[in-house]
Parts: sequence; C-alpha cells; structure tokens
Amino acid sequence: MDWLTQVFGEVEDLSGTLSIADIAVALVGAFLLSALVGFVYRVTHRGVSYSQSYVQTLVLMGTVVALIMMIVGSNIARAFSLVGALSIIRFRNAVKETRDVGFIFWAMAIGMAAGTKFYILAAVATVLIALIVLIMDRFNWFHAPNTSQILRVQVPHDFDYEHAFDDVFACCTDEADLIGIDSVRSGLLTELLYSVTLKKGESPQRLLRGIQELTGNLKVGLTTGYDRTSL
Repeated sequence: MDWLTQVFGEVEDLSGTLSIADIAVALVGAFLLSALVGFVYRVTHRGVSYSQSYVQTLVLMGTVVALIMMIVGSNIARAFSLVGALSIIRFRNAVKETRDVGFIFWAMAIGMAAGTKFYILAAVATVLIALIVLIMDRFNWFHAPNTSQILRVQVPHDFDYEHAFDDVFACCTDEADLIGIDSVRSGLLTELLYSVTLKKGESPQRLLRGIQELTGNLKVGLTTGYDRTSL
C-alpha cells in the first residue's frame, strides 16, 4: 500500500491544494448540474432545430470548464498560458437560436463555480435558473400574439410589383413590408420577400390565392415560425 499512498501523494502535489476527493466532487457535481441544464433545454425547446449534439456539448462544457478552473487555480501565469493555448481553437458553427447562448453561459457558470469549490452556489443557482426557464416556458412569457410571417412571391422579371398587391394586403393583412428582392431562374423570374402579419382570423389560403391570381399562378409560399427556422 506504500506505492498507492505515494502515487496519491504525487497527484495531490501536482494538483496543488486539491485532493482526489475535491477533483471527484467538482467534476461529478459539474456533470450532474450540467445534465440538469441539458434536460431543461430539451423540455423547453420549441421549433425544428433541436440538436442532441448541442445538448451533449452543454454537459461536456460544464464539466470541462470545471476542470479548467481547477487547472488554473489562482496561478496567473498558468491562466495566461491556458488562454494562449485555447486561442488557436476556431469555431465555425453559428448558434441557431439566441436562447442557446444563454444555456452556453449557464453551463460555463456551473463549471466555473464547481471548479472553484463554490458547490452550494452552483447547485442553488442551477435550480433557481431552471425554475425561471420552466416558468417562462410554461406561461409563455413575452409571446407576441400577432407574429410576422414570411411571404415568398415569384413574379415575371418585368412585373411591376410596387403596388400590385396593395389591395390583397389591405384585405388580408395588418402589415406587409417588402424586405428582400432576388433574381431566380437565370433572371427569368424575380422573387419578392415580404414580412406580413395576417389579420386576426384571416385564412392564409385566401392571401395565397389572391397573390396567385395577380402573378399568373406562379409559386407563392408562406413561412410561419421563421424566427425558429433557418431560412
């Protein structure tokens, strides 16, 4: 057993003031709390852009940040060298939803708290933030009742679209703004992109039929929930 004591002693020396128990508690605690973050994300996620890989990354991130905080400790030189080593990493994936950024910082905060031995702070903050997220999701806080939708209209390249749809928009929508123009099919057609808000109780089919009658039955599309979908 002397060799085992010697190995544990060397590990403890290498990790500064951290014991094997401290390391285990920090990593396991960060993992469990980060897993709770992932569970809350999965339960409250809406839309079609859910990614299992992203949720697993949240759990991994919280655990790894705890390890990084233990490595750095209070050594400033070690902190700067770690920043230099991590600066070579480049991330190319764009965050699909703005709320995903909040979950990233949440997982990072858990790792930072666990890695610096603020175990109670990490646990209490995680539970409270989870309750806040669940309450906002349950009662649908800050939901806009009349959300905009994206209307795509294809017209001939020489079509005068300036005021062509005014009557249809006045009949079916509360708001209609032209937000994009694009040339398609080698310049044979022009695609118009409108942000529209349908009147309360108005049928989308009526809007689409009215537009098609004016464009000669060319392609017309209406995208709902575009704030949760990549266009």
